Amino acid sequence: MERCTVQIVPQWLGPIQCVNGGVQSKAVFGSGPGKGGSFARTFSHELRSTDYMATQQIYAHYSLVHLMVVSITIRRLAHTTQPITIQLQTPFEPKSQDLDLKQGPDFQGAHYAYGRTRVPEVQGGPCPAVHMLWTPVPGALTLRGEERERCWQFLTAVAGSEEGAKGSYRRGLGCAAAGSLHRRHARAWAALWRGCSVELAGPLRLRRALRGSLFYLLSSVTPHPVLPPHGISPGGVANGARGEDYWGHVFWDQETWIFPNILLFYPKAARAMLEYRIHTLEGALHNAREQGYEGAKFPWESAATGREVCPEEIYGAQEIHVNGDVLVAFEQYYHTTQDQRLFREDGGWRLVCAVAQYWCSRMVWSEEEQCYHIRDVMPPDEHHCHVDNSAYTNAVAQRSLTFAADLARDLMIPVPEQWLRRAKSIKVPFDAGKKYHPEYDGYSPGEPVKQADVVLLGFPLMHPMSPEVRRNDLEMYEPVTELHGPAMTWSMFAVGWLELKEVQRAQTLLNKCFSNITEPFKIWVENSDGSGAVNFLTGMGGFLQAILFGYTGFRITRSSLRFDPALPDDIHELNVTGVSYLGNKLRFSITREEIGIEVTESLRDPPALPLEAVLEESGQRLPLHKGQRISLPTAAGWIQRSSPGTS
Repeated sequence: MERCTVQIVPQWLGPIQCVNGGVQSKAVFGSGPGKGGSFARTFSHELRSTDYMATQQIYAHYSLVHLMVVSITIRRLAHTTQPITIQLQTPFEPKSQDLDLKQGPDFQGAHYAYGRTRVPEVQGGPCPAVHMLWTPVPGALTLRGEERERCWQFLTAVAGSEEGAKGSYRRGLGCAAAGSLHRRHARAWAALWRGCSVELAGPLRLRRALRGSLFYLLSSVTPHPVLPPHGISPGGVANGARGEDYWGHVFWDQETWIFPNILLFYPKAARAMLEYRIHTLEGALHNAREQGYEGAKFPWESAATGREVCPEEIYGAQEIHVNGDVLVAFEQYYHTTQDQRLFREDGGWRLVCAVAQYWCSRMVWSEEEQCYHIRDVMPPDEHHCHVDNSAYTNAVAQRSLTFAADLARDLMIPVPEQWLRRAKSIKVPFDAGKKYHPEYDGYSPGEPVKQADVVLLGFPLMHPMSPEVRRNDLEMYEPVTELHGPAMTWSMFAVGWLELKEVQRAQTLLNKCFSNITEPFKIWVENSDGSGAVNFLTGMGGFLQAILFGYTGFRITRSSLRFDPALPDDIHELNVTGVSYLGNKLRFSITREEIGIEVTESLRDPPALPLEAVLEESGQRLPLHKGQRISLPTAAGWIQRSSPGTS
């Protein structure tokens, strides 16, 4: 009898491991058929001998969102009738230092454990519930003599309620019995990939990094609404006590680095990220009161309640730009979708209003300079704290108040006069002699900077400035920014140089990102020396923005989706499919000579708004009809709602 001993562990811990040296082992992850590869988030581990092959697949089911699956398939390779047995080992026990778990009665063949977190997030608060079911792992699996192939499925369901966990496990069993469990997962991923595609004719290394980054970001959003809504942490899901992975907490990374990429393709998923902030608004209101201010102050580190959970007090007290970052995401979503329901009915307006109130109460009037100041803050450059008038913080506060006022007008709500006055009169530091933006009051040129800070004024904030000032900001901060700092930094410098059509300089900076990518699965680490969070979604998000908003020149404005492409020498063509704008899906095909634009889909409920393309230089307007491709010279322009008389 053929025998091999392998170790099978729960899906969240890793693949089986062969402990018999007589077979060959190979692992692959998620690549499948299709142009450029079609990731389906399945880890496959293969054990092979001359007579048989054993394959283990591990995946978190994409459509059954509470279900994780391990399958083991044994297939004969030789014409023998000898039984083949694989010995299994599993170290899993339902014990946790973080959860108080109790054993419940078995359910449809599964073991069941339930409990709550041992410590509440905030004093006196609730301890969230956890319910788990898992298929028992036998000591061995045997392919009988008359069998050519057989598959065993091991399911794990985890949810916040007994009903949710058991319902998910039951549906998983049904799919497994019908032979459709993995097929349903793969089809869900295939449908997701059909809705968005970014393909470029260029270096293989760049194409793989692009595909991998998009894959990991899409893996972090759910296809169905989840209640309560959850945010996205820089390192993905929590990783126990390893603080460098940020405990699954949500930072500004969600809105600034991850959100724009999701919004461009999947507005519904982007809406769910905003709903997380609405859901945690009460905690943000508490934070502001606790610090002695009005309105809402979103935490630097957020979890289930919206209360500040950062273990180091200074970040929660001073890195307040997160409030403006949240509102920039709400603004981008509104301008992309015109979804007023989020604001009128689903709590969005209350949040926008509360953030505007916070900024007003946080500002102080300077008689000396005759403008408003925001003092004692930490900018995105966390090497500096207790500074006054961070250029980024003040600029994002100004943008918050401007958006709040514009939204109030759209909703026909009176605009508080103080919003307008403070937006107009807040100080954003600027050195008129050197024509650049000092990072804060008293910043001296040449001081080291941790990460992208002032360069974010140009993008994503689109703070008004001349090309000369934009260039000066880039040249001032590029040489003093920490070389091996957080992975998203150089992407933003690349976007800036692409704006200025310095394409090769941009590409040189974007290439620095590759030192943060680990093989073989293209997972990013936070810092290029390998330290910090793994599966660093923030770095991937910044990298994707360099492609989706850098190469294309996409900019989301109040009235349009602007484009102004710039391709480096080694990029010959860029195709972006599934761009969402005002209820339409668009395909952009970009070369150095031509831009092709086509509406591929239009929503019916609510009905999509008709669109037209406008060329910036000539002002020519071209209607966009579903299924009809238009061609334009590669130059600046924009997509907007059709104007009367466009033909």
